[in-house]
Amino acid sequence: MVQTAKKAVARPAQEVVVHSGNEIAAVAAKHVNYHIMGYYPITPSTEIAETLDAMKAEGEHDIRMIPGDGEHGAAGICYGATTAGGRVFNATSANGLLFGFEQLPVQSGTRFPMVFNIVTRSVSGPLDIRGDHSDIMLAMNTGWIILMASDVQAVYDMNIMAPKIGEDMAVRLPVMVAYDGFFTSHQKRRVEIFSDPLAVVREFLGPFVPTVTSVDPRKPVTIGPYMNDPDLINNKKQQADAIVRADAVIKKIFAEYAKLSGREYPVVELYRMEDAEAALFILNSAAETAKEAVDALRKQGKKVGLIRPNVIRPFPLAEIREALGKVKGLVVADRQDNYGAYGGAMTLEVKAALQGLKGNSTQVACRIYGIGGKEFFVEDAVAMLKEALEIAKTGEVKVPYDYFGVNPGEKGFEPPKAFDPITREQASGLIRIETSPEGKMDVKGLNMRALTERPKRVSSGHGACPGCGIFVNLNTFLKGIEGFVTVLFHTGCGMVVTTGYPYTSHKITYIHNLFQNGAATLSGVVEMFEERKKRGEIPKDEKITFLMVTGDGGHDIGIGPSLGAAARNSRMIIIEYDNQGYQNTGSQLSFTVPIGQSTSTSNYGPAQKGKATHHKDTAQIFNAAHIPYVFTAAESHPRDMIRKAAKAQKLAEEGLVFGKLISMCPLAWRTEERISVPIIQASVDSCFFPLYEVEHGITTINYDPEEKGKKVPVTEWIKQMGKTKHLLKPDCKDVLDSFQAEVDRRWLRLKEMHKNPLL
Repeated sequence: MVQTAKKAVARPAQEVVVHSGNEIAAVAAKHVNYHIMGYYPITPSTEIAETLDAMKAEGEHDIRMIPGDGEHGAAGICYGATTAGGRVFNATSANGLLFGFEQLPVQSGTRFPMVFNIVTRSVSGPLDIRGDHSDIMLAMNTGWIILMASDVQAVYDMNIMAPKIGEDMAVRLPVMVAYDGFFTSHQKRRVEIFSDPLAVVREFLGPFVPTVTSVDPRKPVTIGPYMNDPDLINNKKQQADAIVRADAVIKKIFAEYAKLSGREYPVVELYRMEDAEAALFILNSAAETAKEAVDALRKQGKKVGLIRPNVIRPFPLAEIREALGKVKGLVVADRQDNYGAYGGAMTLEVKAALQGLKGNSTQVACRIYGIGGKEFFVEDAVAMLKEALEIAKTGEVKVPYDYFGVNPGEKGFEPPKAFDPITREQASGLIRIETSPEGKMDVKGLNMRALTERPKRVSSGHGACPGCGIFVNLNTFLKGIEGFVTVLFHTGCGMVVTTGYPYTSHKITYIHNLFQNGAATLSGVVEMFEERKKRGEIPKDEKITFLMVTGDGGHDIGIGPSLGAAARNSRMIIIEYDNQGYQNTGSQLSFTVPIGQSTSTSNYGPAQKGKATHHKDTAQIFNAAHIPYVFTAAESHPRDMIRKAAKAQKLAEEGLVFGKLISMCPLAWRTEERISVPIIQASVDSCFFPLYEVEHGITTINYDPEEKGKKVPVTEWIKQMGKTKHLLKPDCKDVLDSFQAEVDRRWLRLKEMHKNPLL
């Protein structure tokens, strides 16, 4: 009998590149050619938007990149874009996912597909930016399909398959692609990609076919209606049926992609499970480490194996049941905990899958591991597999739920005190406020030499970059504040570099809350302080100045709560160190960045000339809230800053005070730290950052460079920084002219406000 040789399957050409998970996610997005990306930076997912923007500047793709004011806003941008009938992409991590959380069930419940990359990370608080699965597990019940990409190659492949899965007419649901922060997101690996994505990827996906759109006036629709009592359950049944149908669709598309690429993705990957009596269930990148442990124990004759799902929504029920058919002992390794449920999400899912299974003999133990990016080694996987073997041998789970790799520390240990608290006497008695009969305030005691004796509220020894303007500004400002201070920091460079556990640089009471809710948090502190004084629980003569410090773009994502505090006229001070970007995540575009300036998400290139819009004027935004006092200050004028600090403290007794301090970031501004003062002075002399105050609605310019004959064009400022030097090139003349015109307009308006107290 003659055997006919099998024909080799002709596959499209592929090429090998070396990329990180984030970079390859951007490459995949380019190959898909999404219409829209709504985004907001957060570690460790930020590089996706950065890479796409760098490509955009070079003209490599047509994706419209839309920055949000926060992750909630970015999610809203994406939702709106999906209703308009095109392909939409987003990426985030951790608290960014949680901030946009309420949009997730809206997206799935209205059945508009999109792709969302979740670069998994620990959820705050306290703050930790390293990788675990706390975020993605919280998203499991939002109605989204969730694919788990275990390595860099899978990030590319799943991002190519994800749109096709979600857009299938039997599904019509949004899809998440989740991969491990820092492990997969930042590690460089060899990856195969299609050489001709225009032909291959777009043919594989086909054109996007909307079911309904919000932009067809000839076919008006109502999207997201109010559901009457008996109706929502029907809607949810349809959604539930769709995600159940997605199981078959995923398998079909995985198989199609395998023929196209040569790479297979079963919904559940089994490793040496053919005769396993004990096994480890583990997700994503840690499974690669665990495979080595399986191999080591197999060499010892131990019948062990590994289970790694590539899909967790819909949960692969049938495949998990089949895989566990012969397994007597199973350890589920959860990189997250469902507090109080005696197991992480995967443990509970596996146990639920086994419920009601006839003849089931698998005994399950949960081990919580790797929280906050704690390393997972081969010996850790060996230890877990040995636990599974013991369970298989005895048929008993002695410890059903436990944390793995915890260091409880020494009982009763108290870390040594680095410094004593600042006393009222040390922080008082140098500055006084005198008020004239007409109500004009005058600050007395501004002896700069004497003020050097006032102890710093933030000690030296923090981890800020050389030349960082945050602490120059903050310590100068605090010289003008008498007595006790409680400070709240938004997430940002100032927070990160001063509070690395178990140490702190703060000699005063310090609170941290996230960008989006700092002002509301401090408002709560202020109100409780006042209420407890009222009730006699705190002495009525106790005085504390409450100060919120923000920056690094914190008044994009956090401006809503800050304006809420202003509307309530909460008795506190808000200081914004304006370093013109999201510097704590690597210098991305914020709305405080001036037009034309280059950041990692507003790159300069042949197809893009830096940021496309003018900078946000937060001082004037808060002035419009009619609060008692608004001011600007700069380190080039320290006496002016201290005087304003003293006034701020006094006027905060009436209500909210807002101050904006320009703050150099040598790393992001691409300049030398030693020339910070000349750079800041140039920003003031060019009137880009004018020094003024608004007291009870009356505007006063404190430094007029025109009167002093020192006014210069903005070129004198921008020529000193790497982030702006390109604006001096001929191809940027129109952008530079627009920038100068806007600076001049705002300065002329400010001068009119100075002249006329009614403005």
